Amino acid sequence: MRRREFITLLGGAAAWPLAARGQAARKRPLLGWLGGLSQHDQVAMRNRDAFVQGLREHGYEDGKNVDIIYRWADGDISRVPELVTDLVALDPAVIVSAGNTGTIALRQATSIVPIVSALLVDPIAYGLAESHNRPGRNVTGLLQTIDSLPGKQAELLVELVPQASNIGVLVNPANRSHSGILRDIEAAVRGSSIKAIAVEVRTPLDFEGAFNLQSQGRIDGLLVLLDALFFAHAPRIISLAAAARLPAIHSFRHHVEMGGLMSYGVSDTQSFRRVAYFVDRILKGAHPGDLPIELPSKLEFVINLKTANALGLTVPPTLLTRADEVIE
Repeated sequence: MRRREFITLLGGAAAWPLAARGQAARKRPLLGWLGGLSQHDQVAMRNRDAFVQGLREHGYEDGKNVDIIYRWADGDISRVPELVTDLVALDPAVIVSAGNTGTIALRQATSIVPIVSALLVDPIAYGLAESHNRPGRNVTGLLQTIDSLPGKQAELLVELVPQASNIGVLVNPANRSHSGILRDIEAAVRGSSIKAIAVEVRTPLDFEGAFNLQSQGRIDGLLVLLDALFFAHAPRIISLAAAARLPAIHSFRHHVEMGGLMSYGVSDTQSFRRVAYFVDRILKGAHPGDLPIELPSKLEFVINLKTANALGLTVPPTLLTRADEVIE
């Protein structure tokens, strides 16, 4: 074998092996999308559109130089394994996953197909990555939260309800990250007159009992942590908080659009737009394990004045001026 041919072969082996996985046989790279919500859900469409916009900014357009195939769980987690099997069998160049549930299922199904997630939570603890700077496996993307976020959410809630003495933290004991987050919140309020109290909800059947305790004056405000169960049952949480006249802060802006009081958290749309950067790098030969997992690029603070008025709360001007959006 001539020296030039040998070097060429070495260079091809070093790149992420799209050709070896059958991608070269296609006219255009195939991108898979695993969504936990429905294709008719407003939030899901907003995030999908942000991703498509990001692709366009990198020079890709569905049906022209890439093909995108979508699979939706319609809010039913039990459908995720079936959708994962379907997507992996199609051998796409990259699969984009909305959140941890789908990403974990994908990682269990394949160690070869690159996976990019817009909303990663504790990727190291869940075995998705070896480190943030060098994931080392086939998963990369953006974190859904930052360490200081829950403490900041607690501060905003106390600023709105300065007479509060007990802040409830809605936790799911089955979520392995919640115990650590609760400790961080407790540390954030330590030294003040505020006490953080865990309010446990493990299944949908637990919501009523949890909010019955809250309506008895056990807590003065509620911080809703990130969790798939809480996300799926957000309308119920918002309704129960309103019935208990309980001020609550959420992590997603669309929960405020649905009637929640406040949210402070990562901009999903900005993260999904950024996902296109990772897809572009992988399509150009980068290994996902070499692409650092990024912190979210934008946090947003949203207040619903209608809900505040219904709860009899006066929102301080200092909060209103800091809000990215005020719903009136």
